[in-house]
Amino acid sequence: MTDIRVERFADVLVRYSTKIVPGDRVLISATTAAELLVRELYKKIIEVGGHPQVLMEFPEQNEILITKGNDDQLNFKPPFLEYAYDHFESRISIMSSMNPRALGQVDPARLGKRQSAMRSILETQMRRGGTGELKWNTTLYPTEGYAKEAGMSLKEYEDFVFNACHVNESDPVAFWKKVQADQEEIVKRVNGHEWFELKGPNVDLKISTKGRTFVNCCGDKNMPDGEVFTGPVENSASGWVKYTYPAIYNGVAVEGIELVFEEGKVVKATAEKNEKFLLQMLDSDAGSRYLGEFAIGTNFDITKFTGNILFDEKIGGSFHMALGAGYPETGSTNKSVIHWDMICDMRTDSEIRMDGDLLYKNGKFI
Repeated sequence: MTDIRVERFADVLVRYSTKIVPGDRVLISATTAAELLVRELYKKIIEVGGHPQVLMEFPEQNEILITKGNDDQLNFKPPFLEYAYDHFESRISIMSSMNPRALGQVDPARLGKRQSAMRSILETQMRRGGTGELKWNTTLYPTEGYAKEAGMSLKEYEDFVFNACHVNESDPVAFWKKVQADQEEIVKRVNGHEWFELKGPNVDLKISTKGRTFVNCCGDKNMPDGEVFTGPVENSASGWVKYTYPAIYNGVAVEGIELVFEEGKVVKATAEKNEKFLLQMLDSDAGSRYLGEFAIGTNFDITKFTGNILFDEKIGGSFHMALGAGYPETGSTNKSVIHWDMICDMRTDSEIRMDGDLLYKNGKFI
């Protein structure tokens, strides 16, 4: 018997997050570990008149390609995936790895080749997502691998995931609609301003958002959700930040990252662990040392760091910034093969000022 929370999970993804309507072609991508959710999504999409197309992988598939593949195979762009991103009306991607650290010891050059091959697909997602042509959502299905990463049993992690997505409630759609309305007030307040200054024990940074748009993240693009974000003016960031949580990218955990910005560019980068990997990623391309995103986390139901960015970047009382590709709907023009979110806690002796006025103090909006 299917867990009622999985049924509600599928329902909120179809009816609220991606708003599937009759005729929509929907790509569902996942590993076999997420079969229960994929089955419920397939049924829900059929019920509303959509055309679900399932792209199912076994959990180790990407690991085998990147560790064993030759250059031609690493550079090969999946034609069905490319077609779906170019033409389908919707895409639901379910993170469902059994070993999130599987690529932790892989040569970054091999990862870079695969990222370069997939770059145009990422750019298509951002471009068509920004115009509303592609209704995309990224979510996660709890597995033993994610549970281990979070330091929980599978049962504990399932409860954590379903609680964070609020599918344990009788009407998750109503909950996320309220989040949307509440965060819209924040978005109205921050849009139209030019300079944001972040100060605290781990940050002294100034960025410009002149002409940029803040976006209300309330369960449409991610599930769970809870943030407001924008794309900073590319040459504006100045100052420094030391990220308080490990930044995990392609299975590699980089700890104690400290970045110094001048005229928008990272000019100095250090890390307490895996610094070499950090520097290699920063040199991926011309856009990888510039910011594509600045965001404030608003989900206070996510109470601990779990080692998964889908949840961790939403932690209430934190902010995060992404190096690399920006989202066109914010006005960002930065392009890169990477989009690497890094998180900093703001709950102690910290503040954000907006054009000189106090906006946020010790993890809460004023």
